[in-house]
Amino acid sequence: MITLHAFSSMFPGGIGETKDMRIQWALEEMDLPYRVRGWDYAAGECDTPAFRAISPFGQIPMIEDEALGAGAPALAETAAILIHLAETHGRLTPADAVGRAVVRQWCVAAMATVTPAIAGVAMFDAGFTGQDRAARDFWAGLVRRWFDGLEAHLANDGTPRDWIAAEDFTVADIALAGALREARDMEFLADYPAVRAYYDRCMARPAWRRTRELTAERMGVDLSAIA
Repeated sequence: MITLHAFSSMFPGGIGETKDMRIQWALEEMDLPYRVRGWDYAAGECDTPAFRAISPFGQIPMIEDEALGAGAPALAETAAILIHLAETHGRLTPADAVGRAVVRQWCVAAMATVTPAIAGVAMFDAGFTGQDRAARDFWAGLVRRWFDGLEAHLANDGTPRDWIAAEDFTVADIALAGALREARDMEFLADYPAVRAYYDRCMARPAWRRTRELTAERMGVDLSAIA
C-alpha cells in the first residue's frame, strides 16, 4: 500500500494548484492501491512537529511506500516520487535502461528547468517581486527559451511526438504537463502550437479528470474551482 501525503485544505488561490495532484495523477494512471493522508494546511497542521518529523522541508507531496520495506522514510520531491513510482512498480516508464534514463531526464527538466522560469513570471504577476518589469522580462525570456526547445522536440521535424520522453505516456508527461499547467493563464502557450496540443492531450486523460474530482472532494470545493 502507498500513502500519499496531500493537502486537505489550502488558501483560496492555491486550491487545485498543488503538486500533490501530480502524484495522485500518477497513482491513478498506474492503478496502484493507495490511501491519502490529508494535512490541514489552513489550520497550521503542516507546521506541527508531527508533520516536520516526516518532512524536513515542511513540504507536500510526500509518499510512504510499503514496497520499500519496513522503516523506510517518506519520500519527498515531485520528480523523485514520480521516478520512484514508475521504476519500483514498473509502470509509466519504458522497460529498457535507455528509455528509463530519458524519462528521468525529462522529469528533472520539468521540475528544475521549466518550472522555475514559469514560477518567476507567476511571482511577478502576483505582485510578490516588486514592479521592476525587467525582472518579468528576464523570466519570460527563459520561459520562451525552454518552450522553443519543447516545441522543436515535440514537432520533431514534421513527425510530431505525442509524448515528451517515449512513444507511450510516462511519468515525464505528468511532470511536464504539471509545469505547463502553471503557465495556462500566461501568454506563452498560444505561441507554441505543438506544446499547446501536447498540453491538451495530457489534460484530456481520464486519470487527470479523476484527479481533479478527487482533489475537489478532498478540499471540499466544487469541481469548477479546479481549472
